[in-house]
This record gives sequence, C-alpha cells and structure tokens, in this order.
Amino acid sequence: MLPGASTGEFYGRTNSVRRFYCALSRHQHYLSDADLQDIQQAIDTIQQKLPFLISLTLDERKRLYKMGDKRLAFVQNSLNAAQSNRNILPASFDLEGFANDYRLATSLADLLMRLNQLTEQVDDTLLAVGSEAMSSSLTVYDYVKTAAKKTPGLKAIAGQLGNLFKAIKNKSAKAAAEQPVISG
Repeated sequence: MLPGASTGEFYGRTNSVRRFYCALSRHQHYLSDADLQDIQQAIDTIQQKLPFLISLTLDERKRLYKMGDKRLAFVQNSLNAAQSNRNILPASFDLEGFANDYRLATSLADLLMRLNQLTEQVDDTLLAVGSEAMSSSLTVYDYVKTAAKKTPGLKAIAGQLGNLFKAIKNKSAKAAAEQPVISG
C-alpha cells in the first residue's frame, strides 16, 4: 500500500502516477517463469540480430562526431548531394558505405528510442512495485516488533529485521546527504 493510499492522498503525485499505482494495487501482476524466459530469449534474439554493436570508452565517445536530430538533416542532405553528384567525389570515396552508415544510424536511432521508452517503463514499474514491496515489508516489521513482545521465537526475527532496516535507513540517509543541493 502506498503512503496515504487509504486516504486517497498520494503526496503530490500526478494523476497519471496515481492511475498507475492504482492499477498496480488492484491487480496482482507477475511474470511467470515461462514469460520471463520468453522475454530473455527475445533480448537474446535482439543481441544476435545486432552482432556489430560495440562498447566505447568515455574518451572514444568524446572524440566522435555526434549525429543528433539537428545534424540528421545535414547528413541526409549530404548523402543526397553525393548521390546526385557522384562526379564531384574522388573515386576513393565510399558512397555505398556512406549510404549504409546513414541507413544503419537512422535504424539504430529508431531502435534506441523504442528501447529507451521500454527501459523507462521497466524502471518506473520496478520503482513502483519495489515501493509497494518495501511498504508491505515495513508493515510486517511493525507487526513482528509488536508480536515479539508476547510471541516466543519472534525476538530473533524482529532483531534481524531491525538490523536490516537500520542498515537501509543509514544507507538512505548517507545517500541523501551526498546529493548536491540545487538552488533555484
């Protein structure tokens, strides 16, 4: 249960986030082992279809030209000019390679947009579901602490949960303290 969910308050969350959380809360979503295996196989297939993908170092990334949306028109117009006026190019210029690079770059840009969208959705869903699980864990911890006073055998569990919770709180506090302050 999200903080404030019982009162309908979501501490400033937008309507779309409220709808998303409500959809997660009303339905029990899960990935079956078969579905997870299918998804992992689909990712494997994507990687197999893109065997030419590379990894660059930070320095290599800095040295390369970047072709964003604004430069796409420049590259496309350059390719059109080259294809229409082959006679102005030296014989050593690889026009077919240039055309292939352009087609691959635009195809990869389209794929990247879709993959980024999917990654953002997976990340947002993970954050929401993780928050739900953490909230439920805190509720269980409260019940265990209360019950440990009268129920034999729960003190050790309460202690273990307490130690884990303290470690989480300390880590969160340290991370918050390390965040840069941005003034508006």
